[in-house]
Amino acid sequence: MRYTFRMTNFKVHVSKDYLIFCAAHFVTYDGVCEPLHGHNYRASVTVEGALQEDQFVFNFVTLKRLMRGLVDQLDHLTLLPEFNPHFHLTRANGEVIVEVPSHRYVLPESDVKILPIPNTTAEKLAEYLAGQLREQIGHLPNLTACELEVSEVEGQSASYREVWR
Repeated sequence: MRYTFRMTNFKVHVSKDYLIFCAAHFVTYDGVCEPLHGHNYRASVTVEGALQEDQFVFNFVTLKRLMRGLVDQLDHLTLLPEFNPHFHLTRANGEVIVEVPSHRYVLPESDVKILPIPNTTAEKLAEYLAGQLREQIGHLPNLTACELEVSEVEGQSASYREVWR
């Protein structure tokens, strides 16, 4: 009798009430700049891979701690995109000045997080958080993929999935 073995893949998913960050943002689309507004964002994550020797894909406790640290870095801040062609950002005297075609905002630098993304959409926030998580985890040969979801409000979310090899 001949046996065929398949590559097995497991998933670990974390979605907790404390993986929330309250943040202000505005996005540009079709030449329009939204008004400054905020959301109570909720993040969740799934990592995929083979079981390790300890029979975990990845330890839940560690994953929850890492995600909590990442969302805490965005909590109660105004999120600004560093690479948006419609934004002109200036830092001076402890302030961030944001100039867009229709408005000029002056914010305390301590209340701002400038992210290396082109727009603060839920899609790009999910991609940013997935990248930050990858940096935190480092290279684990058993992990094959990560999917991170960011919800702006219930029923309205975006997810980003990347393959880790």
